[in-house]
Amino acid sequence: MRLLVVEDDPDLNRQLATALTEAGYVVDRAFDGEEGHYLGETEPYDAVILDIGLPRMDGLSVLESWRRAGRAMPVLMLTARDRWSDKVQAFDAGADDYVAKPFHLEEVLARMRALLRRSVGHAKAEFLCGPVRLDSRTGRVTVDGAPVKLTSHEYRLLAYLMHHTGRVVSRTELVEHLYDQDFDRDSNTIEVFVGRIRKKLGVDVIQTVRGLGYLLTPPGEAR
Repeated sequence: MRLLVVEDDPDLNRQLATALTEAGYVVDRAFDGEEGHYLGETEPYDAVILDIGLPRMDGLSVLESWRRAGRAMPVLMLTARDRWSDKVQAFDAGADDYVAKPFHLEEVLARMRALLRRSVGHAKAEFLCGPVRLDSRTGRVTVDGAPVKLTSHEYRLLAYLMHHTGRVVSRTELVEHLYDQDFDRDSNTIEVFVGRIRKKLGVDVIQTVRGLGYLLTPPGEAR
């Protein structure tokens, strides 16, 4: 899952990006409202962490512009303000959740997991597909209870497919959501990672839909 962090405080921006990366996300970063607004309009993020008090363009204006343009990705607002009226203003602008500074990084991670689950209509922290289980809280993957060790890229790809079980996901979509803006993207690497994941899982849950992409379905339910 690919996220955008828009925060002008360099230390906090770095801390958020580090924590999210360690949790298995791909993270792009922006340090002012104009840069964040541009990235949010031009890149396909799964969710955004957006500070309200930004230079060059405040966070509420950024969010309102995204929503007017039809950008529907979940947005978690950060702010030093904790008045109820500020929260109402953020939600009315299109925010999906709100965290007041100072905060614990674990709370932000938990809220982000919840936002991403809800965005695909999933209520639980664990994702199941046949015997395959992925726990988004711990990053643990098991097959019939046995742990499966995946690299960071393999985990990201499987997690994205698990979030979109039952839907065909194109190679282009996977590339756009698994790599940051500076990565030298090559859709051929997706095939390599899919092959490795299939081998490590040992069960046939990732189907290739010729000319379209990949479909995650329980064994025996292939199209």
